[in-house]
Amino acid sequence: MRQDRVFIGCGAGFAGDRTDAGRAVAQELSKCDGPRFMIYETLAERTLAQAQLRLMNGGPGYLPRTEAFLKPVLEICLSHGIRIIGNFGAADPAAACSRIAQLCNELGLRKPKLAYVAGDNVMDGPARNALDKARMDQRELVAANAYIGAASICEALDDGAEIVVTGRVSDPSLALGPLMHVFKWGWEDWDRLAAGTLCGHVLECAAQVTGGYFADPGIKDVPDLANIGFPVAEISRDGVITISKPSGTGGCVTVSTVREQVLYEIDDPASYITPDVVLDLTNVRIAEAGPDRVTLSGAKGREKPRSLRAMACYKGGWFGEAEISYTGPNAVKRGRLAADILDSRLRKLDIPQNRVDLIGVDAISGSCNADPVSLAQVPEIRVRLAVETSTRERAQIALDEVESLYLCGPAGGGGVRNHLVERLSSEPVLIPRELVTSHAVKFDEASHG
Repeated sequence: MRQDRVFIGCGAGFAGDRTDAGRAVAQELSKCDGPRFMIYETLAERTLAQAQLRLMNGGPGYLPRTEAFLKPVLEICLSHGIRIIGNFGAADPAAACSRIAQLCNELGLRKPKLAYVAGDNVMDGPARNALDKARMDQRELVAANAYIGAASICEALDDGAEIVVTGRVSDPSLALGPLMHVFKWGWEDWDRLAAGTLCGHVLECAAQVTGGYFADPGIKDVPDLANIGFPVAEISRDGVITISKPSGTGGCVTVSTVREQVLYEIDDPASYITPDVVLDLTNVRIAEAGPDRVTLSGAKGREKPRSLRAMACYKGGWFGEAEISYTGPNAVKRGRLAADILDSRLRKLDIPQNRVDLIGVDAISGSCNADPVSLAQVPEIRVRLAVETSTRERAQIALDEVESLYLCGPAGGGGVRNHLVERLSSEPVLIPRELVTSHAVKFDEASHG
């Protein structure tokens, strides 16, 4: 049967997003008449690097919060035919499928048809050769993933998958895949591909389009942010998009919230490059269509790029942070004395890659030239040390210097906290599209343990 409308809701805009917000989206989708999908966008470059580190160290390569995101919506989605697409597979989409199958069993739900997208890993084969020729950093490569497009998501849905797990795909492709599946637009119908990509771009950051990361009290007020609703999009066959949110939730959908999201992370509005299409936003029209309803139309597209972007990752040593607080009279001067002590000690220890900030005075805007009288009235200060080292041991030595300020530093220091992590550094590289072959894989629980 020909379908003229598709409904897509977003359950997460990043790995640390609220895990309960998807439930209201799923409930709203359950009332819609037409094909319905939930997308989860949880994979930034940093998130993927963390997943690669976990996998290298024997941990799970998928997003640890996958279960927390899906648990509130699985029963609703499976009982109402709402299909789920998420990039929480990160470095190991097959393992994510295995965990989702296990979760459904734990919840007493029927076994869904699961699939995952393979092919974004470009560590082997012809893609690896091209990658090695193109990258500037010649350290040992530990991971490399290409940004792939919507075709394999569409393939999985065409094959009947109810839940599709991906690794590194372009964020807007999470929405374009279901649109291509339902509408059967041509893969060279650039304006339709542009419309679907625009839809994915507007949805991909979840609450950003419904008032999150938008509010500025007294200037841009947003109601009930504590209960903000995540977005739902209705897309017509001709590419018109209507953005709304679940009834009874907080936040707002206005021309301004939508406009800010459309321009989010855009370098050239006439040339937003994705694996599927080059999107031209310059003629997009945004209009109010009712309370908390905004339409977008007029997206234009050009031929997709001949190259795909890949992110090459290398071991990047260790990163450590430690903080200590000073409060009461003369807090800023005591904080600066603590910073001077740390600077002297780290020079003596030959740990040059370091930075010391006084949070609230110079951490973001640089050196503060405020009136000394004003600084004297600052009631509390947080001194933060950040270091980069080649070994864990060297980083820990630096962090220990902050703790030693308890007795070896200014009066009244307290509340020391520290954090130490292994790092991956990354480099973007362009490789020929034809060397990257992605495809959908039916998940077979038996063969994946």
